[in-house]
Amino acid sequence: MNDDLTREYLASVEGQLSADGCAPRWEDWAGVPVLIGRRADFRWRWMGTNLHLFTIAASVPEVTVPGIQAFTTQTLAYARKNKGGLPVGLQTGVAVFPVLVSERVDPAAIAWAEEKQRNQFACFARPVVVDATRRHVGLYGGKPTLGRAYASHLIQKGERYFPFPG
Repeated sequence: MNDDLTREYLASVEGQLSADGCAPRWEDWAGVPVLIGRRADFRWRWMGTNLHLFTIAASVPEVTVPGIQAFTTQTLAYARKNKGGLPVGLQTGVAVFPVLVSERVDPAAIAWAEEKQRNQFACFARPVVVDATRRHVGLYGGKPTLGRAYASHLIQKGERYFPFPG
């Protein structure tokens, strides 16, 4: 396994987050270094709401469907707890890009990430599965009914944050 590929990719994501004003930082989650970036944006076209966007990324030995599902749940809980301001749903929403990067990726995990946006009340997740060996990023790029107002914004941010370097 060549950890350089995953490190290079996470460094690229960190650079994109920094350039977009997300103040990226690293935290330790049970012994796993996790990159966290966040920003808040307000748009009148979002019915006057403030959207808190978190990007939470980690390198793991292998990405499986249960692994990305659990990470998505964990990142949604983290974002809800750490967004600050008004309670979720009161003129404020939360979106998360839970990102797992590995050189061993189950194709079913990529399909799961690309399938749909994962929703909770006023919280949206667009999981990202990155196969560093194949240089492939699996990410939902659609416009779902629930959270549709934010879809273009999330598509734009996903395209900006997750390309492969070079």
